[in-house]
Amino acid sequence: MADVLPLVEARLRSALGEPDARAAVTFLGTDRIEVLRFQEGDVVRYATLGMSAQPMSDPTAVLADPVKGPRAELILSVRSGLADTDKALRPLAVLGASPQVEGVVVAPGASLDVGEPLWPGAPFTSVLVAEPGGLVEDLELDEPLDPVRFLPLLPMTPNEAAWKRVHGAQALQERWLTNGTDLRDPSRKSVPLE
Repeated sequence: MADVLPLVEARLRSALGEPDARAAVTFLGTDRIEVLRFQEGDVVRYATLGMSAQPMSDPTAVLADPVKGPRAELILSVRSGLADTDKALRPLAVLGASPQVEGVVVAPGASLDVGEPLWPGAPFTSVLVAEPGGLVEDLELDEPLDPVRFLPLLPMTPNEAAWKRVHGAQALQERWLTNGTDLRDPSRKSVPLE
């Protein structure tokens, strides 16, 4: 069976251009997770590479299926030059390793929390996983493998994360849209939640 990571990297390059930096993090007992940085105008995008090497498996399953199961990579987009967002590489690698480490299945609508600011001074410690397909198309793989989905991450303030737990991901996204929230602003304030 072909290694999926070269195919994933090729898809990222075709959609986002050539990465201008990359970093790798290896956690004990996990495969290496790389984070690639792509600069496009005033937006910088960080994409994980390595999360899709293994399918995510149901945490209640007795044995993880080595072939079947959802595969994904994560993409964070922020305005460049406004904060030290390159320090988000390690938190992103932690999130990318979470399916292997914690046995979670990362899917749209989920909240992922790193327990610390995403970068120094960031008002965000967690992200909302958004629907794939807008920025980078799914990568179809040979049967029986599931496609690799490229999941956008939307930074959430602690108040937004708490509100989302009560009202749901869709309600939070509608609140952002209604208020014209710039989700790429690395220092934005919480959306009004009253």
